[in-house]
Amino acid sequence: MSGIVSTADSIPMAGDDHVVPFEVAPLDIRGRAVQLDAMLNTILSRHDYPAPVASLLGEAIVLTVLLGTSLKFDGKFIVQTQTDGPVSLLVTDFKAPHSVRAYARFDEAAVAAAQAAGTATPQELLGVGIMAMTIDQGPDMQRYQGIVALDGASLEEIAQQYFRQSEQIPTEVRLAVAGIVRPGPNGGPSVHSWRAGGLMVQFLPESLERMRLPDLPGGDAPDDAADMEFEGDDAWNEARALVETVADDELTDPQIGSERLLFRLFHEHGVRIFDAVSVIDQCSCSRERIVELIRSFSDDDRQAAAENGIVTTTCEFCSASYEVALDEL
Repeated sequence: MSGIVSTADSIPMAGDDHVVPFEVAPLDIRGRAVQLDAMLNTILSRHDYPAPVASLLGEAIVLTVLLGTSLKFDGKFIVQTQTDGPVSLLVTDFKAPHSVRAYARFDEAAVAAAQAAGTATPQELLGVGIMAMTIDQGPDMQRYQGIVALDGASLEEIAQQYFRQSEQIPTEVRLAVAGIVRPGPNGGPSVHSWRAGGLMVQFLPESLERMRLPDLPGGDAPDDAADMEFEGDDAWNEARALVETVADDELTDPQIGSERLLFRLFHEHGVRIFDAVSVIDQCSCSRERIVELIRSFSDDDRQAAAENGIVTTTCEFCSASYEVALDEL
């Protein structure tokens, strides 16, 4: 189902944990919007992350589902950061058409110290390193990976830097994560949970000439030409200005939803909504895969990993535990 949103309530709401693709033809932009709730909380609750770590991983999940749901084939899209900061690893793994898993590795003491000092910002927690985006089309296809330095103050800024450097597609990305305190059931203690939202807009005019920046007299355009942000195009300038008006609470507010937010932004031009894509918490680990992995070890490594003839493995993503007896192998 798709259609032009003529009023804020003219089409059914996709609801949480659904990515909503859209198009604003007069501005030559396409994009995706999402709000996450149950799926996000299931992933974050498995590891009892400190709030700043949960917020960072939540942003990474939003970014991954915005990009991963655009895959037109059965494959994987992976966003991963590797840094020297207290949060040394963020990895989010999207498997088409809708499966998501995510994990963060962090130094508990260093994160607690940053919280106590009031310095637990994304930039301080991530430190210096890289962010990689990987498209895996399967065992018989070549993997594609783009890498960008972590030199922004947030994953939002880093993602935009990635698109400027690697894709050269004018892109605006908004990510937000909010902690929610809800009344407990039957008058019990309050329950803390998470919501997240995101919006991605890309400038994709049909005319290639509109995608090209003016060259400098007598030579090629500079390597950082993409940083000019296509300032000469009125349509893209207007689209960017509209996206920049979005507040974090609008991205996460369940009373607004993705469709109402898109109507607020683009109703003057007409925004077309396409079929929403659900995203679910679903890990790809299995006992069969663990057995095959252990089979690939040398005999010495198997013996070293075993206790009383049993190798016990826990999935970092979903915390599922598997026990494999050596005599099975």
